[in-house]
This record gives sequence, C-alpha cells and structure tokens, in this order.
Amino acid sequence: MKKINLAIVGATGMVGQTFLKVLEERKFPFEKLYLFSSAKSAGSKITFMGKEYTVEELTESSFDRDIDIALFSAGGSTSEKFAPIAASKGVIVIDNSSAFRMDENVPLVVPEVNPEDIEKHNGIIANPNCSTIQAVVALKPLNDRYKIKRIVYSTYQAVSGSGVKGYKDLEEGLKGNTLLSAYPHPIANNVLPHIDIFMDNGYTKEEMKMIEETKKIMHNNKLRITATAVRVPVFYSHSESINVEFEKPYDIDDIFEIYEKEDGIILVDDVKENKYPLAVDAAGTDEVYVGRIRRDYSLDSGLNLWVVADNIRKGAATNTIQIAEYLVDNIL
Repeated sequence: MKKINLAIVGATGMVGQTFLKVLEERKFPFEKLYLFSSAKSAGSKITFMGKEYTVEELTESSFDRDIDIALFSAGGSTSEKFAPIAASKGVIVIDNSSAFRMDENVPLVVPEVNPEDIEKHNGIIANPNCSTIQAVVALKPLNDRYKIKRIVYSTYQAVSGSGVKGYKDLEEGLKGNTLLSAYPHPIANNVLPHIDIFMDNGYTKEEMKMIEETKKIMHNNKLRITATAVRVPVFYSHSESINVEFEKPYDIDDIFEIYEKEDGIILVDDVKENKYPLAVDAAGTDEVYVGRIRRDYSLDSGLNLWVVADNIRKGAATNTIQIAEYLVDNIL
C-alpha cells in the first residue's frame, strides 16, 4: 500500500482523536501527518505512534503543501469554507459534516454499500450521518436480494453523537447537575424525541438526513422512508429498530444466512439465551451488529431488525478511514 501525506482537520475533537486511534489500529500507510484545529486549540501537543505533533491553526494557506488526503471533522461551517480550498489544491477531502452530503456532485459513501461512488469524486467525498451508516450496512444485502420498497427507522442515539457537550450533559446529569449545554431538556434518566432542529414538516433535521441520505447511498429516490430519531442516556453506540417492506417474498432462514456470511456485520440473535445486539458490546468496535430478526406479520413481505453500532467509530472515524484506504488502494 502506497504511503501518503495525510491531514486531519478537527484533530483535537472527539472524532479527530478517534481518527488517530483507528489510523494506528489499521496501520494506515502515511508518510507525513498534519494536524489542524481552530485557533483555540492550536499549539497543543498530541503524541501519536511515539511522535509528538503540534496542532496548527487551520487557515486558507494550510493546504499549500504536499497533502494527499484530508480527513475533516470540524463542523459544517468549517467544511464549507475550507474543503473547497483544500480540493482546489489537489487534496482529496473526506468530510464528516453534513455540508456536502446532498450535493449531487459529491459522492456519499459507505464502503460496504457503494464503494464504486468513490471513483466519481471531484475532490470532496462526504461521510454520511452516523445513524445512516449503520442502517445501510445492514440493509444493503437485503436490498440486493429482495429489493426494499419501504423503510421505517426508529433510532435510539447515544449522547456522543452530540460531541463533547452531549457527553458532558449526561455525565453531569448523572451526578445530579442540571446545567444544560447540548439539549433543551435533561438527558440523564430521560429520553428526548428530538435530535437537531425541527423542520417545517414536523420532522427533525436528523430524521430528514436519514431519509434523504439512504435514498442517495442506495441510488433509489423512489424508496419510501420515514424516521423518528431519539436521544437516549447512553454514552456510545446508536441502536436502531428498522422495519422494512420488500418487493419480493422472503424466507426468514435466508435472512439469518445472509447476515452470517456478510463482512462487517455480526449477527447476534438467540432470544432463548437473551442474546441480541447491545450498545455496550458495540462500543469500541467497528462492526455493525444485527439481531431481533423477525417477520412483520402486518405486511406480506415485512421484516423487523435491531441494528447497533459505535457511532464515533463506524459511524464517523472508521468509515472515513475505510474511504481513505480505498483511495490509497485504487486511486492514488
């Protein structure tokens, strides 16, 4: 594998720190590494793989050097400004924000689902929303076999999806502190049917992300999808109840067989032994866990799934680095 020069934008944040952890675990082949952040964090030191790096302030001239790939996780406004600058200088940007996800000229990629779309990049590749990533990994092999025509998403999402503020809200709330920074209501011992802002149609922005991103990734604008996204008092790993309706009849035993063979998926489904995907088991891992597989008897070809994955790893950092690995292996 060719060694490349790599940059991380948002290196001091929760996802940025996980980038570094995953890069080391997967032995990503880099020659030079540049770490960027806001002015507030610039100058801080990060030790990575035995070497100390100084975090630089992100500026318009940051990419005036030999950088092959830049991993962005610094928020939408930062990506909107700096990703095009980086791309204009020959850097391939893989962006974790929502800034470019629905841009028709920017591929939205989950490597297990649509790796071929990476080839269509024009300098920027978008990483999907964390809740979308794990859902489409689970749905792709079923869609290949039976063709999905309708999806109902119900998500139970960890506070780390809100970054450090969400994490601290739960941490402090469990201690009895009620000062809020991330949510309009306390999250400790509570469940909030509200992630991101409410839209004019009554859905939240998070719910609409899942709906529209799924259609784009699966190349099917005719898919009928609805979603309810809920924040729960869990630190890591999103859990999802997914109901699908197929165009074709299916055999329930075939569903289990599909998941037993699928790379990147761990089947956990033994209800007699109370075994099913749990957030605590998914935390710190890169796989998507699937279980509670059962027929929906209210439909001719309906199916229920329970899908769990670490939202910071597979839902952000690992998916991004998988895209970067594809670039190194096939394009650069």
